[in-house]
Amino acid sequence: MGWTAKRALCTYHCRFSSFSFSSSSSWTQAIRSANDLGRSRRALSLYVDMLRSGCRPDPFAIAVALKACARISAKFVAVTIHGQLHKLGFHSHIYPQTSLADLYSKIDGMEAARKVFNGMPVKNVVSWNSILSMYLRAGELEAARRLFDEMPVRDIVSWNSIISGYAKAGDMDSAAELFDCMPERNFASWNGMISGYINRGDIGMARELFDEMPIRNNVSLIAMISGYTKCGDVVSARKIFDQMEKKDLYAWNAMIACYAQNGCPREAIQSFNRMRKLDSGVEPDEMTFSSVISACSHLGNLRFGLWIEEYIRLMGIELDDHLSTALIDLYSKCGGIDRALELFGELRKRDLVSYSAMILGCGINGRANESVRLFQEMLDEKISPNAVTFVGLLTTYNHAGLIEEGRKCFASMSKKHKIAPTADHYAIIVDLLGRSGRLEEAYQLIRKMPMQPHVGVWGALLLASRLHGNIELGEIAARNCFKLAPKEIGYYVLLASLYAEAGKWDKAKKLRKIIEGERLNKTQGCSWVELI
Repeated sequence: MGWTAKRALCTYHCRFSSFSFSSSSSWTQAIRSANDLGRSRRALSLYVDMLRSGCRPDPFAIAVALKACARISAKFVAVTIHGQLHKLGFHSHIYPQTSLADLYSKIDGMEAARKVFNGMPVKNVVSWNSILSMYLRAGELEAARRLFDEMPVRDIVSWNSIISGYAKAGDMDSAAELFDCMPERNFASWNGMISGYINRGDIGMARELFDEMPIRNNVSLIAMISGYTKCGDVVSARKIFDQMEKKDLYAWNAMIACYAQNGCPREAIQSFNRMRKLDSGVEPDEMTFSSVISACSHLGNLRFGLWIEEYIRLMGIELDDHLSTALIDLYSKCGGIDRALELFGELRKRDLVSYSAMILGCGINGRANESVRLFQEMLDEKISPNAVTFVGLLTTYNHAGLIEEGRKCFASMSKKHKIAPTADHYAIIVDLLGRSGRLEEAYQLIRKMPMQPHVGVWGALLLASRLHGNIELGEIAARNCFKLAPKEIGYYVLLASLYAEAGKWDKAKKLRKIIEGERLNKTQGCSWVELI
């Protein structure tokens, strides 16, 4: 091995306590252990030490060293090891050659990888599966299928890989066709198909396959919980959860997230408490805390959120950007905007989610200038806004009463940023126009909506009509509110107040009788800010 090659490898050498191994197998085990732990540079430095010790590397040590090069994109070092592979006479050995093909697929693309693969004098099912997974990883599904059809021998890994490739691409018809032809199936086969249907939004087919499974494991159950979470079916998710004999952390996290993401924040916190009490062996992790903090944000429960933050610190869990963003959302909605800004400033990398949370936080806490500045800063960072970002920005203009700015922002969504406004965006702009007295403009905007207005849109118009005493538009808005939310007393009360303030006592009394006769209950008020 020449000096240039040695110098290239020694670049990755790390200093650690001196030791030596008596055999190549011992060195190989140490190199493999380091790489398995994700310490690729250390794996390479161990490989260098093995060479320095005079020990001849075996094919497996070279294979692991090539995998380490692939993980850190060390192309020059990899080329050096490639040359060493031939000098040592391992150019026909399956495992280092397979690792070499994988390396070149990541560094130079599939053409280079296939060239290595085609040059292999000996191939087995492992090497065929490896090149198949490379094509799938590169997104070359057609080439992967051609290779699959060429394979002289296929095992269950081959079948699962190609089926998973079709499922991830959303081609569930091709995936199902292959699934039906499988000579044997395992958990991965069933779970891959179930996940594919869930990702496509077909929870019915996912459930049909789930019910056909001869034996289920926790992965199958958690996949179905996640599927029901996506379609908002909390009841079905809970039924699946209750079927689990042994609930591990992943199961609890799935159920807590289901509640948190589907408007059941109290149930999310209750599940978190049950997990801590019932499963003493299960410790919460970053995913758990993220969902619980989100639940606290929806409830405006700052007290419990503060306890969660302290709990995180006591467990020694570092506040990563994901957890910090969840806390930013919590503090913003609970009045702790200064702490939210402090956390935002400490983020290692600000992304779309953190910017959107902070823009909304500043908006609802009366810091319109900061909200607008953050939006511009986000654009300067080449981060494209999404629908959630504009909810925050429009809310900012609404809270500040900035009508023209709000209208321009709303128009820019589709014209400049190619984002179609949702009913929620319309509700905010209707509220902004209505509160400023532009009721007719707000009403005409509703009539032109490309989708059916939800109760929040009509409720905004009803509230504005009551503020400005417009009975005609108030009645139109109220009729739609009653139709969409017939049991919600608040809309009846608003219309009754409008009638009373206009001196129309007969109409006001009729509404009061309807409320009493229907036994409507007032929805319990809920503020983002909890008084403590």
